[in-house]
Amino acid sequence: MNAPAIELPAVVIGAGPVGLAAAAHLVDQGIEPLVLEAGQKAGAAVREWSHVRLFSTWGEVVDPAAEKLLAPTGWARPDAATYPSGGDWADLYLQPLADVLGDRVRYGVTVTGVSRAGRDRIVDADREQQPFVVHIAHADDREERLFARVVIDASGTWATPGPAGGNGLAALGEKAAADRITYRVPDLKNPAVRARYAGKRTAVIGSGASAFTALAYLADLAKSGDGASTKGVWILRRGISGSTFGGGEADQLPARGALGLAAKAAVDEGHADAVTGFRTEAIERDADGRLVLVGEDGRRLDPVDEVIVLTGFRPDLSFLDELRLSLDERLQAPVALAPLIDPNQHSCGTVYPHGHRELSHPEQGVYLVGMKSYGRAPTFLAMTGYEQVRSVAAAIAGDLASADRVELTLPETGVCGGAGLFDAPDAQEADGGCCAPAPQLVQLGAPAAVGTTAERAPAGGCCGS
Repeated sequence: MNAPAIELPAVVIGAGPVGLAAAAHLVDQGIEPLVLEAGQKAGAAVREWSHVRLFSTWGEVVDPAAEKLLAPTGWARPDAATYPSGGDWADLYLQPLADVLGDRVRYGVTVTGVSRAGRDRIVDADREQQPFVVHIAHADDREERLFARVVIDASGTWATPGPAGGNGLAALGEKAAADRITYRVPDLKNPAVRARYAGKRTAVIGSGASAFTALAYLADLAKSGDGASTKGVWILRRGISGSTFGGGEADQLPARGALGLAAKAAVDEGHADAVTGFRTEAIERDADGRLVLVGEDGRRLDPVDEVIVLTGFRPDLSFLDELRLSLDERLQAPVALAPLIDPNQHSCGTVYPHGHRELSHPEQGVYLVGMKSYGRAPTFLAMTGYEQVRSVAAAIAGDLASADRVELTLPETGVCGGAGLFDAPDAQEADGGCCAPAPQLVQLGAPAAVGTTAERAPAGGCCGS
């Protein structure tokens, strides 16, 4: 604590794609990083969806500074035009990058609190002259205190998924039904997981890329030899329009568009039924132990065997409570960033390029980056996070010219519909809407032609952090 702050490391929370990219950019700027990762390997959260294929290519998910750091080891990026799975991303890129960083990455440590040394959030006196103090807990319950010149929180939102309840709270009975509910896209290649869903009726709650993936997976299971009678029930809080399934063939991320088409095919071919305008209020059990979803409007759906809840994620801000953060009251994102990423207005591709200024807080020297910076907005792409940390690292190094030179072109259209529009059909059809051209009504029931592109394209999530 006697060392001046300039000699302290820049603490990065999370060894995921954006956290490790932050460390690489800090090294590139001559700043010593210390990455704190709760898991036992790099990309611990990514590994939990290792079976899911990204809709971004290798060329879009490798950070330039990280690639520069890896180059002397002989590492070569996989074919830039191919699509990695989460497992590929973790094993072929994130772990090698963490290995190059060496002792700068510490595993098995959970950050439990961040503050200023000797100052709670109330105290003003000499606040900015004090280093940050970071409390961590080890797997064996040991506690430790570290000091940092800056703190970059890249911990993501994976550990805090949204609930089934349409009001943002857990539905009544949701916790009691936990044995039949998952908040992740299931790995149907795992025999035990496959047996759980084969031949069963499964509700999928959500309208984004993860829900599309789950529907496509269940449809594939229904068409397989061991999955006869598998049925999905797609629960949407909104109605169905042309934008429901994303950008389709117009999507500049082709695999993302194909994913939406695969979800549409699951419905059109009868492998899933769509229930629209349904906001879950309660989850009950019938006499056979199956689950009955009850809507806020009183509707009771036919019983299901399993429920997959894919309603997005939210940031865990509990360990940052002693810091002076300025967060949007709706998205829980930095106030300067929130208008740029509001899913009611923006798709992944219409997010204005941003950097350290939009990510700053009244507490100077603390930054929320990656998925964490987006709060509850679902529009994040990995390349956005890489540009964020490039700007932040340059700002920390004092190179404001570079930090302010934020240039990033993202693919337009796609799967980013804003939940806030579900009661406003007119708003969904306004020009310049979230993700697609003017929506058109989709006729369900008659099989739609899904080309070989959709059939072969990876069914997978966006990015992860």
